[in-house]
Amino acid sequence: MGNTYTNLEQEFLEYYKQIESYSEAIKLMAWDLRTKAPKKGAQRRSETLSLLSQKTHELKTSDHMKKFIDELKNADNPVIRRSIELVEKEYNLSKKIPLNEYKEFVELTSQAETVWAEAREKSDFEMFRPYLEKIVAFNIKFAEYWGYKENRYDALLDNFEPGVTVKTLDQVFPKLRDDLSKLIQKVSNSSDKPNTEQILAHFPKEKQEEFSLKVLEKMGYDFEAGRLDETVHPFAINVNHDDVRVTTRYDENDFRTAVFGTVHEGGHALYEQGLDKDLYDTPVCEAISMGIHESQSLFWENFVGRNKAFWESYYDLFFEYAPESFKNIPIDQFYRSINEVKPSFIRIEADEMTYPLHIMIRYELEKGLINEEIEVKDLPQLWNDKMEEYLGIRPDNDADGVLQDVHWSGGDFGYFPSYALGYMYGAQLKTAMDQEVNIDQAIKNDDLSPIKSWLNEHIHQKGSMKQPLELLNEVTGEGLNPNHLINYLEEKYGKIYNW
Repeated sequence: MGNTYTNLEQEFLEYYKQIESYSEAIKLMAWDLRTKAPKKGAQRRSETLSLLSQKTHELKTSDHMKKFIDELKNADNPVIRRSIELVEKEYNLSKKIPLNEYKEFVELTSQAETVWAEAREKSDFEMFRPYLEKIVAFNIKFAEYWGYKENRYDALLDNFEPGVTVKTLDQVFPKLRDDLSKLIQKVSNSSDKPNTEQILAHFPKEKQEEFSLKVLEKMGYDFEAGRLDETVHPFAINVNHDDVRVTTRYDENDFRTAVFGTVHEGGHALYEQGLDKDLYDTPVCEAISMGIHESQSLFWENFVGRNKAFWESYYDLFFEYAPESFKNIPIDQFYRSINEVKPSFIRIEADEMTYPLHIMIRYELEKGLINEEIEVKDLPQLWNDKMEEYLGIRPDNDADGVLQDVHWSGGDFGYFPSYALGYMYGAQLKTAMDQEVNIDQAIKNDDLSPIKSWLNEHIHQKGSMKQPLELLNEVTGEGLNPNHLINYLEEKYGKIYNW
């Protein structure tokens, strides 16, 4: 049953649809830049993206939009009321940024992503540094325009995780870090560690892709509303509500990169494909926050994809694509191997236990940059020092260190904490799901639909009607609680490492 709108409400939605249309073009170009676009076309594409972004900025901050905000702020329809609340927030934020500066920022970040990709390939931070310095300066300026109560970084954090502040993170992250450090020490002390040598055999990219496509199909991903492509840094993108694309990265010497990366991005895509159709073409038809979004991708990647029941159920399917040598690996050994805990340089390839530490490194560096406590020129050294302090390893090149993530090139400061928050959200949601759905049994039945349906009902269809912590409390009955993640990791890895 669809919503019924007044004439003015319908007029507002038609106006908003113009913004959506420009956004669709922008996202399609962004996908192309990250996947198929030739390098020489980047400059012209950046200019086009800048012009389109300028147009959406104008629509979002127009007198016409202000009229809708003023006249519909107290609408009886809850969808319209929440929509107006969201566009008013964006109106106020956008209005504070001079149009010429916004245009310059968009063009800068469009160019920066292409430069970042080349700098990463050459492992040359100095090549990317001038762009990053300008991007950081813009973010500092924007944070000052927007304003904040306690910490400048809060102004940026709110764009990705509304309601969460530095104060919240500085309370939760140290506890999580301490608990993880204790678990990692238990792993280190274990005399019964898995051997990954056999699973690191050569696995042709084409066969990895075929298996990844089958896994997406099992998850319930709608291929008539999406596709799988290859990229340097995996991502999912909703070009529009019926075009949600997934990308992955292949490593022929470690199939886990592509398979778990595909499952991760597939989790993002299921969120977008699961939004309530009655909310289409309204501002609330989008994810609540990046943290909630990450809770979905990490839920599928870790609680399903790295689950022993998953591989027991689909081991024969895996053998249809895996090299002959994999058939000599017993399932128990295979399961332990794919869940090895071992500090690694690359965040997207990190194991479940060390992953949050990667996020904390980035969070601390971002916070330092935005509060002007550290400088961009010092990032490689600071990054490597923190990697050594938190993970006990030190990168010997920029590609494995400070250049590995795409986010800063896109200007997305305030984004990284969402990954760790999403992991904690996901574990908390798993505890709630366990009361209603037997996850292992659903996997063993070769029917992942109960998992997808539960997430669809409790998370996806809600759109952005609530703030992230409000939804978490509604679904789980409590606020953010990192103990659910620690308990999950301790139980799972206690069995794998026999402590």
